[in-house]
Amino acid sequence: MHEIFAKLHSYLRGIWRYRWWIQAVAWPLCIVGWLFVWSLPDEYEASARVYVDTHTVLQPLLRGLAVQPNIQDQVRVLTRTLLSKPNLEKIARMTDLDIRATDDEAMQRLLDTLEAKITIKGGRDNLFTISYVDSDPRVAKAVVEAVLTLFMESSLGGKRQDSDMAQAFLERQVKEYEAKLAAAEERLKEFKRRHIGNMPSEGRDYYARLQAAQEKLRQVEVEYKEAVRRRDELRRQLEGEVPTFGIMAPTQAPQGKHPLDRRIAALEEQLDELLLKYTEQHPDVVAIQETLARLKAQREKDLRRMAGGQGPVPPSVAENPVYQQIKIALGQAEAEVAALSVRVEEARREVKELREAVDTIPRVEAELMALNRDYGIIKRKYEELVARLESARLSEEAQRSTDTVQFKVIDPPYVPPEPVGPPRALFMAVVLLGGLGAGVFFAFVLSQLRPVFDDTRILRAVTGYPVFGSISQIQNEAALRRQRVEVGGFLGALFFLLLVFAAFLAMQAMGWGREAAPYVQDVLGAGL
Repeated sequence: MHEIFAKLHSYLRGIWRYRWWIQAVAWPLCIVGWLFVWSLPDEYEASARVYVDTHTVLQPLLRGLAVQPNIQDQVRVLTRTLLSKPNLEKIARMTDLDIRATDDEAMQRLLDTLEAKITIKGGRDNLFTISYVDSDPRVAKAVVEAVLTLFMESSLGGKRQDSDMAQAFLERQVKEYEAKLAAAEERLKEFKRRHIGNMPSEGRDYYARLQAAQEKLRQVEVEYKEAVRRRDELRRQLEGEVPTFGIMAPTQAPQGKHPLDRRIAALEEQLDELLLKYTEQHPDVVAIQETLARLKAQREKDLRRMAGGQGPVPPSVAENPVYQQIKIALGQAEAEVAALSVRVEEARREVKELREAVDTIPRVEAELMALNRDYGIIKRKYEELVARLESARLSEEAQRSTDTVQFKVIDPPYVPPEPVGPPRALFMAVVLLGGLGAGVFFAFVLSQLRPVFDDTRILRAVTGYPVFGSISQIQNEAALRRQRVEVGGFLGALFFLLLVFAAFLAMQAMGWGREAAPYVQDVLGAGL
């Protein structure tokens, strides 16, 4: 540590030895630097404040009906992309600054300057401040006005352009999916036409249909067996029925009357009831119609025989109520057996056809399911696209009828009469420190070029030879007086440099010489 301090002390003594060079270097650098700083043109800052109102009355009314863009994000993105190269070129043309650019390189420097000097601050509570600094207050104000105009136009134009692009895209997609939907419908229709007899019914697959057909066959067979037993029982009762009123002589029936009229009337009444529920092709209806035709034919035959005198009316045993009721019930039972036999044959045929189509129907159902799935997906997408297209159109109409974003200029572009820069006091202080630092550095370099040993230890360390002793210098009064005069002169010159620095600061504070700045610039330019 002691060696470090000794080395530092040696450096300081060397610098002090060449102290007048510090003054020689610092004075011209400081004077030229202060004149240059003093000659810098004044900078004026133009600024404007604008409020972006993103809340409108239509927003809550259109919620769920139209597209609601995130206006906050759009405004933030706009402020970040406002200073893009195309926008800077627009600003340069709007303010006629592009006239200053004579070539592409000058134009690029102009755009870089605009990008560096234009500032957009804020964003909190949607309040933005646009500012620009220039030596000409009119240019500064014009640039702020151009940025403000571009800020408002870019927001509105961007929204309209995005809406148009979105609608065009949705319209193309709707047309494409409409064609896909038509093709899917055509494929589904053609498939159903080719396999019309093998299509699933009521949403049931092949195995469900087969199970239902077998269950139906079992139920119909049970009903058929019950009907056959009931018919056989009625036949047995009819054969064992003995008239209790005796055998009466045949009599002539009243004109137009026949014993079969009651049965025919009962069957016609039953037929009317069945026709209210079924069609004429129903098995029960067909069986009753056949029985009626047979009874009516028998009745007509008997009436013709009676009319021709060929025979009497059957014995009055036909008038026995019990016998007549059994015969009517027997006729109904026979009709029911006939109807059920038809239903049994139909059910058996259906089960047989389903069993024979064990390989065809499942394949058809699988293909139909795939076609329906594709058709459902395309239809759902088509309906979603149509709904979104209508929502986009409604949003565009809402934007046209009223602005979703409103710009309110709080403070119009304004340039204060007093300049905001440059910070000449700071620059002058930097020049002073730089001049003194340059002088000290120059003196240090001279001390290293022309070294002088002030300490025996340094001399021994550098030469490697032993030092036996040192001789002290004793100055007389005249030498000491001369040395004091030199130190006083050095400090006086340094103090005078500080007075000149203070004088420049005072003139800057009072605004003196501001009109002479252009002339100083010309002089410095000619001198350099």
